[in-house]
Amino acid sequence: MNYFLTEEQEMMIDLARQIAQEKIKPVREHYDETEEFPWPLIEDLAKSDLCGVYIPEEYGGLGDGVFNLVLVVEELCKVDGGIALALAASALGTFPILIAGTEEQKKKYLPSIASGKKLVAFGLTEADAGSDATAMKTTAIKEGDHYILNGTKCFITNAGEAEIYTVFANTNPSRGARGISCFILEKGMPGFDFGKKEKKMGIRASSTRELIFNNVKVPKENLIGKEGRGLIIAQGTLDASRPGVAAQGLGIAAGALEEAVAYARGRVQFGQPISSFQAIQHMMADMATEIEAARCLLYQTARTMDANPGKRTTKESAMAKLYCSEVAMRVTTDAVQIYGGYGYMREYPVEKMMRDAKITTLYEGTSQIQRNEIALSLIKESASKKK
Repeated sequence: MNYFLTEEQEMMIDLARQIAQEKIKPVREHYDETEEFPWPLIEDLAKSDLCGVYIPEEYGGLGDGVFNLVLVVEELCKVDGGIALALAASALGTFPILIAGTEEQKKKYLPSIASGKKLVAFGLTEADAGSDATAMKTTAIKEGDHYILNGTKCFITNAGEAEIYTVFANTNPSRGARGISCFILEKGMPGFDFGKKEKKMGIRASSTRELIFNNVKVPKENLIGKEGRGLIIAQGTLDASRPGVAAQGLGIAAGALEEAVAYARGRVQFGQPISSFQAIQHMMADMATEIEAARCLLYQTARTMDANPGKRTTKESAMAKLYCSEVAMRVTTDAVQIYGGYGYMREYPVEKMMRDAKITTLYEGTSQIQRNEIALSLIKESASKKK
């Protein structure tokens, strides 16, 4: 389909595809097996100016927002969803600064992020505060010109590898959701440490660790926005970042379909390629249709967001994330089925793609949470029409 991309966007996609095919594809199995963080590949992305595609030009980026990020993440994830996650997760951690940071904070941090010199991580989730972020126990108590942070965060993507962290903590526990604030932390701050690297089902090239805060002194200048506005910043961030997860799911699905079609054309049974069997053809047709429908929803969502900066897009972002992630699971499962027994073996890529796809239905809000968000938005819209 013609999505009316600009010449610059077409070039950006071509560049991402070239890196994915020439640099990432030959080593994706290695990083999945070893679970090493793919720093050499991050450097390749940085040299190609792909790390700042969503960051405004005045801070060193390309300036076209969420849609650019979606295009690059999708293309990279067609080859490897775990390696591409370093870039996507860095965007997640950057959005609080873009949304609510001061001009001084933006000038200080965004250029090094846009250049790929520094990665970012987003610290919201805790052991007892997953879907319910208001249950967080990490605290930030103001003492003079600093805040003292104590507590832990879990399942943090890029943790230990990133240099910059946007972290949410309770500055006034008595106020509940209105007592949460957001801070910028830097790796190396005294008292700021990391837990063990998690062993995961998929996206194994991505680093997932705990963040540990033991009396970490954070300058008051590192507060993002105002005290008590943290939950609003987090919600706005997730609105902006969920299309990135959707793009991850979409890319994984599109890559799995490419692999499945190529395999079906070459795999001979009963004297003919299995691609000639109607059962296989119907599976591929359904896979392709769902992928294109997901792409239409995601692209339109991203474009709407970029055209309406500052406007909440909770429903649309949730729809894109929900649909693309669930399409990723259905398509990768069918890809394994088309491969048959070979699809279950690590020697073939669709096994990994199926493992990688699952996380897209879980992080940044499970599929069930997305449905909650969509339904609540519908109810609010209906109520407002009656007034």
